[in-house]
Amino acid sequence: MFSKNYKPSQAWLEISKNLSDPVMPAEFPQSTLRYRNSLWGNRLGMGDLSESQWIEHFAQFKPLPENLPQPLALRYHGHQFTHYNPDLGDGRGFLFAQLIDPKDGRLLDLGTKGSGQTPYSRQGDGRLTLKGAVREALATAYLEYQGVNTSKTFSVIETGEELVRHDEPSPTRSAVLVRLSHSHVRIGSFQRLAFHKDHDSMRALIDYCLRHHFQGIQDPIDFFTEVCRKTARTTAQWMIHGFVHGVLNTDNINITGESFDYGPYRLLPYYDTKFTAAYFDHQNLYAYGQQPTMVFWNLERLQEALSGLDFPKASFEKGFEVFKEEFNQHTLDLFCKKIGIATDNPTQDQQNLFYQCLQFLEKTQAPYEAFFHNLYCWHQDLTKPLNLYFDKKYQVTLLEEIEIQLGRMQRDPDAIEKNAADLETLLIDEIEAIWSDIDKKEDWTAFNKKIKRLESKFALANFQ
Repeated sequence: MFSKNYKPSQAWLEISKNLSDPVMPAEFPQSTLRYRNSLWGNRLGMGDLSESQWIEHFAQFKPLPENLPQPLALRYHGHQFTHYNPDLGDGRGFLFAQLIDPKDGRLLDLGTKGSGQTPYSRQGDGRLTLKGAVREALATAYLEYQGVNTSKTFSVIETGEELVRHDEPSPTRSAVLVRLSHSHVRIGSFQRLAFHKDHDSMRALIDYCLRHHFQGIQDPIDFFTEVCRKTARTTAQWMIHGFVHGVLNTDNINITGESFDYGPYRLLPYYDTKFTAAYFDHQNLYAYGQQPTMVFWNLERLQEALSGLDFPKASFEKGFEVFKEEFNQHTLDLFCKKIGIATDNPTQDQQNLFYQCLQFLEKTQAPYEAFFHNLYCWHQDLTKPLNLYFDKKYQVTLLEEIEIQLGRMQRDPDAIEKNAADLETLLIDEIEAIWSDIDKKEDWTAFNKKIKRLESKFALANFQ
């Protein structure tokens, strides 16, 4: 049932008393398995579970062997759209289990979404719509394919309840999702402890993070600096791949910099810094172009929380500088990788080319992902003019300038050869079409094909 790769952990129990609450999972009227992550199931020693065993653990939440004896809803606070909210916490999810990755020895968490009410449900039903689960599974597969540091959808099980939601036709179908991530600890976890002036628990949480997620680092200031570094890299990944998270509250930013909790996310159809994913974000606070600023703002809130341990504010300046430097450098590196040019020695020419590409995208409103894909394909070939890769309406002088600049640059010797058929996008129309087939026809073909195609294109070894 469980192979030798299964390596359980109970690490969270070291600090769980003041940071989480034991809860009971919901009892669902039915459990229909819709998706299981075979790649990660195999890697973590659960690939041989039968369907009934999988459901037993990931819908009924029977504890995994030698693992956490009971689900734990984590306590945290957070700024939501810059307004502080002390009434947060895991309201429809919990930490279910912890595992040691047999490949690299790192601690991993299995957390849930839609698993029932907790003390932090705030009058919510603690449930998740099936559409929400489908959207998250697509998001994590697509982002992993793109190389983004993201949580993984581990399991989706339809649960047979009818839910009423104001933002989609109701009643709608329900599901419980299990996600695999590096950490369940958010900026909001530290904010809650600072709010209560619980300095002992704050130190214990920092020690836990250093012990399990930042091995080799012993100083809390260095911990903050590494959080800034990891978060900057993920933010750069969002920006280059045109991803708009939608809700970057402090409880949606974790200490490993891992992207997670996909609600109203979108992928850019075309370059637009004001493009906003959440229909309720009326001020465009979390628009595409605002993401670096708002993530930085969230890190300032983490610094405020840690300052309660009597660290001088100036001690954190290195972390903020690292964020800026890492974001700028990683953005340029990812741009070069995306169009297939070498990044060993970043140059001003590469920086200029990057800005030329953004100008072209802004001026023409060309499809965002297809634009970079066309540049990549042309630079691997060079046998015909670049403008043949574009619709005639995009044949502007700027494109000719891009061709000249790109033609001078060295190819990335490690670039994976692509062709036109390899372009993958995940725009809203495709997501809605996939969901429509499921909802109206009970047809999961498009969903399964999309997930399988994306999974076949990313290397499992690239888990960050």
